[in-house]
Amino acid sequence: MSKRVLVPSLIGTAVLGGVAAGGLAMASTATEPALENGSARYVAPSGGSTGSFTFTADVSDDSGVRGLEALVWPASSKLDPTAAELRHADSATCRSTTAGTSRCTYTLKATTEEAAGLDRGTWYVSALVTAEDGGTTFVSRAAAFDVPR
Repeated sequence: MSKRVLVPSLIGTAVLGGVAAGGLAMASTATEPALENGSARYVAPSGGSTGSFTFTADVSDDSGVRGLEALVWPASSKLDPTAAELRHADSATCRSTTAGTSRCTYTLKATTEEAAGLDRGTWYVSALVTAEDGGTTFVSRAAAFDVPR
């Protein structure tokens, strides 16, 4: 093989390898959605007013946030929700705080009768975050709270 053919072939291989590596680097920069600062709070009904449960979290993704589904469940139930099950759960209300970050809030109201039937003790919130690009992140225990005895 002559040197004229060998040198351009090596340069071509280096250029193609660099393009392929760059493509891999670009593909690997995409991130999965993140859920941070998840907190939950239960307020029992009193004085004729309804009670409530509220879950709030900051969610982010480089493509933007499409939404968050939440499921609230008592620890005593031994429930072990999956991401697939949360695809059909209730949706939180999400408001953009920056281009890729939203604050999502999920609220349930509880009457005195409903609150009387709640299991007492620890409860968990499972959450499924969905990004605008379709990426998802499932957090089986995004927050915990207590329903007083």
